[in-house]
Amino acid sequence: MGALLLVLLLAVVLFGLGFAVKVLWWVALFVLAVWLLGFVVRTVDDAGGRRRWYRW
Repeated sequence: MGALLLVLLLAVVLFGLGFAVKVLWWVALFVLAVWLLGFVVRTVDDAGGRRRWYRW
């Protein structure tokens, strides 16, 4: 009985970990798309006229 509970607990943990990794992949792809889009849609910087889309 204890071994069965351990296997079920392991399955739940691995399923949860797999789901979290899949969600993180989608988040990473979204951030990459926004980052690449920033190079296409640039704004003019007020200070020196240099074109950049980030603030740091």
